[in-house]
Amino acid sequence: MSDTIHSQLKSLRGDGKPIDRRGFLKTSLGAGFALAVRPVSAQAITTPADGLVAGEVKVPTRDGAMPAYRAMPATGTAFPTILVVQEIFGVHEWVKDIVRRIAKLGYYAIAPDLYARLGDATTEPDIDTLIRKYVSQTPTAQVMADLDRTVAYARSTRTADTTRLGITGFCWGGGMTWAYAAHNPRLKAAVVWYGEVAEGNAPSDKAPLQMVSSIRAPVLGLYGADDAGIPVEGLDRMRAAMQAAGKKVDIVVYPDTAHGFNADYRPTYRKAAAEDGWRRMTAWFRQNLG
Repeated sequence: MSDTIHSQLKSLRGDGKPIDRRGFLKTSLGAGFALAVRPVSAQAITTPADGLVAGEVKVPTRDGAMPAYRAMPATGTAFPTILVVQEIFGVHEWVKDIVRRIAKLGYYAIAPDLYARLGDATTEPDIDTLIRKYVSQTPTAQVMADLDRTVAYARSTRTADTTRLGITGFCWGGGMTWAYAAHNPRLKAAVVWYGEVAEGNAPSDKAPLQMVSSIRAPVLGLYGADDAGIPVEGLDRMRAAMQAAGKKVDIVVYPDTAHGFNADYRPTYRKAAAEDGWRRMTAWFRQNLG
């Protein structure tokens, strides 16, 4: 998401109240990239599913079956589990590719479609509509519950070891990753890619800066110094608050780098920062999940 879109997201935050709806308007994942981010850059990385079991699964929730994309090594069992939290655009081809990349590292990785109650965000071409219809109408508390249900689903498959649980997320999903680190005391590691620290998803939500006392898992944060929506000053405050509270944290800020630098399908992609961040994420999960 570009800095301009990030500014739109900050200005269009909803009240965080759930829509009075039961069930899911979207019951299966689509194919391809989100319409809101076209044209797709030629540099987009495609990770084959060779050596993996990969595809769509259904996660049971109190409102029905939530579609999700899951990948894991084709051989073995009891894989450490990584939750992958989408950008604002929903679970589209890039998110699926991230899931496969993580699975190639030896993990059970799964990305639930957290907007599925509202419809298919990947087919919405207008950013303002996307933010108003999906982002602002997806309360943080609902996301936390859906992530918990996703962990329960993974555990039920008997191929995922959810006692070694990690999470990573991007942009909106990065903010939700901070929130889940505060929500789930059994989480073992979190990696945040350019997620908000000073504001919640809605005015009624706490900001990650206000959740520090509840965070137990080690958190790695990966940010760009030129991110107009997430000032370095806020990152400095987050780092200081985590350290003062005795939390394990490493917040890396890449110079001359804007928001969305790991999104290889968009012009925001910065190869050096993305590859360094991926190496750091891999090492963080290895260190904290085994």
